[in-house]
Formats: sequence, structure tokens, C-alpha cells
Amino acid sequence: MFAVVFLMILSGYAVAPTLAGVALIFALVGAVTGVFHLADLGFMPIRIFGVMSNTVLIALPLFILMGVTLERTNIANKLLQSLSILMARTPGGLAIAVVLVGALMAASTGIVGATVVTLGLLALPVMLKQNYRPSFATGTIAATGTLGQIIPPSIALVLLGDVLSNAYQQAQLSIGVFNPKTVSVEDLFIGSLLPGLVLVALYATYIFTRSQFDKSVAPPAVRSEEELKLGELLTSLVPPILLIVVVLGSILAGYATPTEAAGVGACGALLMGLLQRALSIETLKEICRSTLTTTAMVFFILIGASVFSLVFRGYGGDELVSGWFTHIEHAPLLAVGIVMLVIFLLGFVLDFVEITYIVVPIVGPVLLAMGIDPVWLGVLIAVNLQTSFLTPPFGFALFYLRGVTPATVETVAIYKGVAPFIFLQLILIGILVLFPTLATWLPSL
Repeated sequence: MFAVVFLMILSGYAVAPTLAGVALIFALVGAVTGVFHLADLGFMPIRIFGVMSNTVLIALPLFILMGVTLERTNIANKLLQSLSILMARTPGGLAIAVVLVGALMAASTGIVGATVVTLGLLALPVMLKQNYRPSFATGTIAATGTLGQIIPPSIALVLLGDVLSNAYQQAQLSIGVFNPKTVSVEDLFIGSLLPGLVLVALYATYIFTRSQFDKSVAPPAVRSEEELKLGELLTSLVPPILLIVVVLGSILAGYATPTEAAGVGACGALLMGLLQRALSIETLKEICRSTLTTTAMVFFILIGASVFSLVFRGYGGDELVSGWFTHIEHAPLLAVGIVMLVIFLLGFVLDFVEITYIVVPIVGPVLLAMGIDPVWLGVLIAVNLQTSFLTPPFGFALFYLRGVTPATVETVAIYKGVAPFIFLQLILIGILVLFPTLATWLPSL
């Protein structure tokens, strides 16, 4: 089933109908040959209804609405201009400014595509004009855009929280334990906060160090005649930081669930656009249309993945995977390592949504039954899934950036540029393995 799905996707077919279509074809062939019971398909309406009525997933369209609204206003543009002037004399200052703006956008939108496209349109022309090496400039922008995958409020963490919550309950039942407290989206948000900041620090350190020793990748900026006024800095910094404080602060303080905080964030973003007089009727129509198409795409994939996993389980695939892991149940770290490698390799051909809803429900219960901390596992998977945006041929951040990059910049340069940042993401996975408390300390408080 996996091989046929990969083949179809590589052939250019859309992911969501491919997942559901391949599953149904296998179900029919299995029914004809007597190895699959068509009665199992009777669970499909319940599964689809479960996806559409999941209260946790209501946060998705709201976070998407918040991100699209910020993208359509000039908040990121003003922020980038202010920080680039502020850091003009620092080696690689403009690139570091891009990372900082990307981190703030990640913490206020959680959408990778919006961040990559916005930074590509705003920062890339300026970086190329300042004679930044194209591969260095495009690599920085693409990698920075993926920070929305790990820094809350991340859509990936919302999906992972939903899947791991079910996996954790299955794991407890399988070992004869019932614990009403389960892993939640809030736990993953809090657990990913420190690793996200560490990744930002790794990016900035790499950019500064490489720019310091190799002037050709980021030539020293020409002294700018433009001075940054305190008022301009405050007006560009305060709105996004205020939105981050309201959204994340309400979750961390326990005043709101991620779904409620997403609603507050969406209202806050619309209010900010209104106050800046950037929210015309036409702009609002564009925001609604973009939010609708993005949300529909995500849920279509969730439904396709749900059909795929149902047929996969009907064939006994989950029992097969569980049987493999029983041979190494005495070595849980080895099992986690194997899963991490599989997810990393799948990231070359699948999107994070498909991996989350196809692979994690299968391996999650088995790993959690071994005693693996669910928050630590969730953050590890989230960082690993982040690489899927940068790994060719199907790295979505590469697609987004290619769409807004001048034709003079070769696609190969973009691929070369992201390689060091993929390595930095893998370093963060290593740090999390060596120091699990980086992910579990804040949630324990």
C-alpha cells in the first residue's frame, strides 16, 4: 500500500485522493481475493465524522485565518525593515534579521507557507541586492519559514497533539492501565517552546559565524543613511509581540485551550489589520478565500489518510508493525531511532500532514507502551517533520520559495542553501535525545 501511494504521488497525482483511492482499490482487491472484509469499510463514515467534529481541530482554520490576515497586512514588512536597519553592522545582519522576523511570524501565525512566501517577497530581493550569495539567502529564508512547524502555535503540533492523545490512550489500555490524564496540545505547545528557541539560536549562530569567516556569502552591509527611530521600532515590534503574548500567554497560563486561543488570535489579527486600515472588503474576501482553500486542503488530506489507515488496519498492518517492535521492546531508544529514521526518509516524498496521520497512529501506541514520554516523543517528531519542508524533491518550503524567487537564481542553489539548515535541525534532534528535559521541563511545571 505504501509503495503504490509513493509511486502515485511521484507520478504527479494529488495526495488526498491518492491516499483514499489506493486504500479503496486495495480493499476491493482484498475482498475479491478473500483477505479483506468489506464490512470494515462500515467504520469509514464514523472516522470521517470524527475528523470533522474534532474540537481540537477547530483550532486549524482559526490559526490559518490569523496567519493569512497577518500575511495580507504590512506587519511583517515593517518588522523586517526595522530589524534589518537595526542589525546592519552585524556580520550577516540582514539574514539574522530574517531569522528573528521569521521566529516572530512563526509564533504569531504557525503557517510555514505564509512565512516563506512573505519573507521571499520582502527579504530575498534586498539580500540579493546586497550581494548575498543566492544559495545562502534562499537557504536562510526557506529554513526560517519552517520555524512555524516547531514554535507554537504550530498547526503541526495541533495535529500531533490530536494523534498522540489517541495513541497514548491506546498504549495505556494495551498495558492494562487507565489514566484519565492524557497528553494534550497544550503540553506539546509548552514542550516545544524551548527547543524552538534553541533552533532559532542555532540558525543565528550559524549565520553569524559563517558570515564572519566567509565574507563572500554575506558581504558587510553598506552603511545605511536611514536611521531607525524609536517610534518606528515600537510600532513594528509591539503588534506581533502583543499578539504572541495574548495567544501563547493565555495557553501557558491555563486561561484558554489552543482552540479558544486560536479564536482570540484570529480576532486580534483582524483587529490589528483594521486599526492599520489595511482591511478593505476586497482584502477580507482574499483572506477568507485563502483560509477556506487551505483549511479544505488540510482536512481533505486528513480524510484520505483516515481511509488509508482504516484499510491498512483491516489488513492487519498495525499488528505487523507492533510485532516488529516487540523484538526490540527492551531497547525503546533504538525503536525511537528507527521511527525517526523512517519519518525523516518519508519526509522526502510526503507532507507532514500525511506522515502525522498515517505513520504516527501506527507506531505511536507501540512506542508509548514502552514507556516513552509522549511530550518528548511529540516534540522529537515535530522537529523531524520540520525537515520534510526542506528535503527535495517534495519539500514544500522549496516549492513556495521557488515560486517567488527570480529566474536568475537556480533551483540547485536553493537545494544547496537548505542543506546546512537541515543539518542544524538534525543537531537539535540529537540535543533532545541527549537532554530530554529540554522538552519535558516546562510542561512538568
